[in-house]
Amino acid sequence: MHFADATPIYLQIAEDLRTQILNGSLEEGAQVMSTTRYTTTYQINPATAARAFAQLVAEDLLEKRRGVGVFVRPGARDALRERGRNRYWDEVLAPALDQGVRLGLDRHELVNRVRDYLGSRKEECR
Repeated sequence: MHFADATPIYLQIAEDLRTQILNGSLEEGAQVMSTTRYTTTYQINPATAARAFAQLVAEDLLEKRRGVGVFVRPGARDALRERGRNRYWDEVLAPALDQGVRLGLDRHELVNRVRDYLGSRKEECR
């Protein structure tokens, strides 16, 4: 992980963990690297890693087990998928469809183009 952009490091760590959960490389029930290990591995302040973990605990994606560590909560992946789908609809697809309507595309043309596009990508769109 490289912390080169202007986004705060704790947000970058949190987003990286969300991505790992979502893509399955960090499975539900799996133990997450400790804040101490984050600190030494990435040479960051311990409070920075702790803040990222606290954010994900507050989002119900991670859970702290006293004396044991931090783990991915059951249902975390599904929760991330649901949030992502809702955000995709609100921030990407609905505005794109609105733009299509403003450009004069009618409902049938929009539906047909989406159907054709998804039909051409059958393997990816299950």
